[in-house]
Amino acid sequence: MKTLIIYGTKHGCTEKCAKILAEKLTGKVELYNLKEKKNLDITLYDKVIIGGSIYIGKIRKEVSQFSMENLNVLKDKKVGLYICGMHEDEVVEKQLNDAFPQELIEKAVAKESFGGEFIIKKMNFLERLIVKKVAKIDKDVSNISDEKIDNFAKVMNRV
Repeated sequence: MKTLIIYGTKHGCTEKCAKILAEKLTGKVELYNLKEKKNLDITLYDKVIIGGSIYIGKIRKEVSQFSMENLNVLKDKKVGLYICGMHEDEVVEKQLNDAFPQELIEKAVAKESFGGEFIIKKMNFLERLIVKKVAKIDKDVSNISDEKIDNFAKVMNRV
């Protein structure tokens, strides 16, 4: 079984989670950053996992575009979906459901929020200002959940 993890990341959290997840999956696993814009043939993979970071309630544009453009091919795959962000509970469920096309949400065998990070030095001035004002955070914070990544991997390994 070949698995492809496709992701869009701004400051690296989604990529970090993709790499952690890749180590927990069985079979051949390949990673693809949507910023690279290389030719990609997803028909060569049995499983496709798509991840993206959430900013101001929205998933990265390249993740959204990829999902819509490849919807017909993805419907025939075993699909997993994940997001990275700092919210929890009901907000996360809404963000996850809004991040991907409804047909893909319904088809996905695994869906999860892996948590997120605020790494101050990776932010621009405006982002730092917003995080300090809204989240009241002025130092690096990570709430990436190894348990959620483990559970997601177990589900994907079973299908």
